[in-house]
Amino acid sequence: MSAAPEFSRRFALAEIGTVPKHVAVAADGAECAALARRFGLASLDLLSAEADLTAVSGAIEARGAMSARLTQSCVATGQPLETRLDEPFRIRFEPPVTHVAEEEFELDADDCDAMEHDGQAIDLGEAVAQTLGLSIDLFPRAPNADEVLRAAGVLGEADASPFAKLKGLFGKE
Repeated sequence: MSAAPEFSRRFALAEIGTVPKHVAVAADGAECAALARRFGLASLDLLSAEADLTAVSGAIEARGAMSARLTQSCVATGQPLETRLDEPFRIRFEPPVTHVAEEEFELDADDCDAMEHDGQAIDLGEAVAQTLGLSIDLFPRAPNADEVLRAAGVLGEADASPFAKLKGLFGKE
């Protein structure tokens, strides 16, 4: 059995109809701290979202936007980097899958993300947390990261390429 989500905000399916229901969710301090640990952040100071929930063809669609304020460490220097994220989302909460489709299908860029619900409620908090996880820069770099690396003797891609070595042989810039 999986652990409970750090940031759970459940909305009953019975309370969501074809007329959009506007909702707002925000993580408290303990939830932000738990999510920061989950995603390897130095800190998560704010996580909130607003969405319109609508029943569509047997599923629930959430359209909205997530806002976050977080601090990560630069991968090169370790310096703290404060980041503000504002990400729109469109998530379709589907009933649990009872069978696996045998044929392949492709999604295009206009298709929304999909998550299963438990038949009773959707968890918008966990959906927002997953949206945050997908929005975080995996390799954040401070503005001076290249200079710090160069001073430490680490070559950048341009300096380490075969063409850079050839340039060095012929003394051309």
